[in-house]
Amino acid sequence: MDLQSIMQQAQQMQAKMAEIQEQLASKTITGSAGGGMVNVIVNGKGEVLSMTIEDAILSAEEKEMLQDLIVAATNDGLRKAKELGKEEMKQLTGGLNLPGLSNMF
Repeated sequence: MDLQSIMQQAQQMQAKMAEIQEQLASKTITGSAGGGMVNVIVNGKGEVLSMTIEDAILSAEEKEMLQDLIVAATNDGLRKAKELGKEEMKQLTGGLNLPGLSNMF
């Protein structure tokens, strides 16, 4: 394999990576906590898009628990988004663990 061929493959992979990142931005993942009482929707880029809270847990006495559930649901959604990104990248690399690529998501 010559250097020109390697460079061409690298450019193709870079273009495919950009395409995957664009596709991930359009995908949504739901993180949940408290048995579904708090749900957070994030996109594949790890951005929080929305949050829903069940009416049953909106009392002032349970404010601390609600805050903890929001954090847990957000982290759950972000973890799932990161996993989705890694799965998409595995498809691009054919399962190879390329240094630097696994840290992108």
